[in-house]
Amino acid sequence: MPRLPRLFSRRPTPSGGGRQDARRETVQHLQEFVRTRVGVEAYVEPPAPDTGSTLLLIATTGEWTRRRVPDERTAFDVARTLEVPVYNVNFTGYPQRMRDWNSRQRRS
Repeated sequence: MPRLPRLFSRRPTPSGGGRQDARRETVQHLQEFVRTRVGVEAYVEPPAPDTGSTLLLIATTGEWTRRRVPDERTAFDVARTLEVPVYNVNFTGYPQRMRDWNSRQRRS
């Protein structure tokens, strides 16, 4: 998936540095989550005042991970590059399996 890191760099950064490291870590995290879980689906969350757009990956178990992305278009591109189904959470809502997983984690 060599194209994936480029999705996060719409604007060139002068020195790269920390921002490129953070992008690389984000890409690696998302790839690892998809590689090590079954039935992962992506949900694009619209920008919020404090976080901006995010990409939420949810496995069939309900386990999930969320990462910030530059914008909603990038989130859809990332999900397609990861080759997982992608949905807009404004239209689909959050899957019940995610809520069930959260409940189980709180009880643990």
